[in-house]
Amino acid sequence: MTDIAHDARLETLNQWAAEILGSHELGITPASADASFRRYFRIARDAETFIAMDAPPDKEDVRPFVHIAKLLQTAGIHAPEVLAQDVPRGYLLLTDLGAQTYLDVLNESNANELFSAAIDALIKWQLASKPNVLPPYDAALLQRELNLFPDWYVAKHLQVTLNEVQQATLKSMFELIVQTNLAQAKVFVHRDYMPRNLMISTPNPGVLDFQDAVYGPISYDVASLFRDAFISWPEARVIDWAARYWERARTAALPVPDDFGQFYRDLEWMGLQRHLKVLGIFARIHYRDGKPKYLADTPRFITYVRQVGERYDDLRPLLRLLDQLEGKTRQVGYTF
Repeated sequence: MTDIAHDARLETLNQWAAEILGSHELGITPASADASFRRYFRIARDAETFIAMDAPPDKEDVRPFVHIAKLLQTAGIHAPEVLAQDVPRGYLLLTDLGAQTYLDVLNESNANELFSAAIDALIKWQLASKPNVLPPYDAALLQRELNLFPDWYVAKHLQVTLNEVQQATLKSMFELIVQTNLAQAKVFVHRDYMPRNLMISTPNPGVLDFQDAVYGPISYDVASLFRDAFISWPEARVIDWAARYWERARTAALPVPDDFGQFYRDLEWMGLQRHLKVLGIFARIHYRDGKPKYLADTPRFITYVRQVGERYDDLRPLLRLLDQLEGKTRQVGYTF
C-alpha cells in the first residue's frame, strides 16, 4: 500500500512539474532520499535540470524550507532557489545544484580546499544572524534531542532498561551538557552542516537540507562539519580546521571566544550533544522508519563520544555508563 501511495504522489508531482515548466516531455529520475520522509527527483527539460521535492504534508512541512532558502540566499549562500511551491500538497520545484556532494569526492588531497570554502560559507551564514527569525535552539530542544539516546539507542537498539542510578547519571550528564552548550554565543545554525549536505557547485559549496535551521550555539555547525556522520578525520586535522574557522570568525567579528582552547572545548561539548542525539536518531530511523543503513554508522558516534569523554573529567560518569551498556571494564588508572 505504501509503494502505491508513493507512486501516486510521484505521478501527481510529475504532472504538477510539467504544468509549471510548460512541457510534458520531462525526464524524471530519483535524485536523493534523506533520513526524513522527503524525496527528491531530478527533472530534465531538454538540456535543463531541476529538482522536485516530494514532502508528504501529513509528515513534513515545506514552509520552513522556503523561508530558510531565502535567508541563505540573502546571506550570499549558494542555496537552491524555490521556483514554484504547492504547500498543501507538499511539492517544491527547485534549481539544481548538481549531483556530487562533498562526501562523494572528499579525500586527503582536496579536503583543505573544500573545507575552506565550507568555512567561508558558514561564516557568511552566521554573519546574517538575527534573533527571533528562526526557532531558538533552547534548553527544551537540546534536551529533547538528547532524550533520543536513551529512548531509541539504549532502550530500543541495545534493549537495555536503565536502573535508577544509571538514569540519574544520564540526567546529570545531560544537564551539564545542555548548560555548557547554552553558555555559547548564538547565531543562525544550519543544524546538519556536513559533507553529505554540501554540493560541489559554482559557487562552492551548494548548501542543502537546511529546513531544520535554528538560532543557537555558534560551534554547532563547526562540530557537524568536522565530526561527520559518515567520514572521520584524524584529530590533528580537525583541530587545524577548527582553528582556521576560529581565526576567520574572529576576523569577521563573530562572537567566538578570544581563546582558541575555549572555543575548541565548546565545539567538543556541542559535538557531544549532537553525537548522542544522532545515536538515537539513527536507531529511530531503523526501528521506526525501516531504513537500516544508518545504524551501521553508530560505532563512529560511540567513538566520538568516548574521545570527548576521555578528555574531560566532568564526563567520566558518562564513560562509565557507556562501559556498562557495552559490557566493558575501564582500564586501570581511570577513576570516577
